[in-house]
Amino acid sequence: MVSESVVTVATAAERDPWERYVGSHVRATHYHQFGWGELIRQVFGHQGPYFIARNAGVVTGVLPTVRLKSRLFGDYLVSMPYFNYGGVLADDDATAGRLLDAAADYAAAAGLDHLEVRHTDPVQPTWPARADKVCMHLPLPDDEETLFKNLGSKLRAQIRRPEKEGARARDGGAELLDDFYAVFSRNMRDLGTPVYGRRFFSAMLAAWPRDTRIMVVHLGEVPVAAAFLIGYRERLEIPWASSLREYNRFGVNMMLYAEVLKYAIRRGYRVFDFGRSTVDAGTYKFKKQWGAQPQPLHWEYWLPDGAALPELRPDSPKFRLAVSAWQRLPVRLANWIGPSIVKNLP
Repeated sequence: MVSESVVTVATAAERDPWERYVGSHVRATHYHQFGWGELIRQVFGHQGPYFIARNAGVVTGVLPTVRLKSRLFGDYLVSMPYFNYGGVLADDDATAGRLLDAAADYAAAAGLDHLEVRHTDPVQPTWPARADKVCMHLPLPDDEETLFKNLGSKLRAQIRRPEKEGARARDGGAELLDDFYAVFSRNMRDLGTPVYGRRFFSAMLAAWPRDTRIMVVHLGEVPVAAAFLIGYRERLEIPWASSLREYNRFGVNMMLYAEVLKYAIRRGYRVFDFGRSTVDAGTYKFKKQWGAQPQPLHWEYWLPDGAALPELRPDSPKFRLAVSAWQRLPVRLANWIGPSIVKNLP
């Protein structure tokens, strides 16, 4: 008789076997690593169970979750918040099902509003799911010359325009954080979205100095476009990229992405992840012009009986008034208030 995996909540003492399992799993992402739970707890104060499956003492699956709780947005579990990826890793479907059942049982016992699990493929077909978003991936060539040849003459001309204006790009680490945050926080205010605190980015740079990087485009001494990058295995991801609107006429955002792609090739990455978009939306079309292709996202939900799918997205119609009001705030005030709000949005 074949024994079944047993699911428990991982303790700090199980960090090493958890990390070994994630490191060996073909579908693992950066956000499955044990350290994310610790970082989120330290920066945002959120905690959540990390579920681990074992069979005869051997790890057979993991599911990291974080509990977000606020009066404004509710009380729920996410795997993983703030990013596009997460969900269950397991040796087989049966173990994956036990991990998801354990998380659902935890959510039900705690009276939570829902559980959101961010998969790229269906894992629990009996749960409701969202598949209206995609991530845009670009396979990278071996050299920069091939990359720019593939981009076409029109795009190459847009990339060269900022150089004629004297723009220059620089990549680095924590020494560029102030420049990145100056651009990012102002752009988020302009979009009407609360901004993450500077400490979040500082913590990531400190925890994973080899995987995290910042790219900044300067015009003179002014940072005008910036990106925060996270690399894992063969893929480089750009979770956050921003530019100042008054400089977009010079094409500084085009230069930013071109420099990031060159950096990715120099570092040996094979895929560039442009991040999440709605099909045919403006960001989708921007990414597609670089040659990126859509990769499906499949976010699955456990819900209490009778509950509807949550609408905790900045582009949700229910937040339109809040977005309009936020856009009118002074940047310093938005930067002060924003982190306490956005930490509770997944």
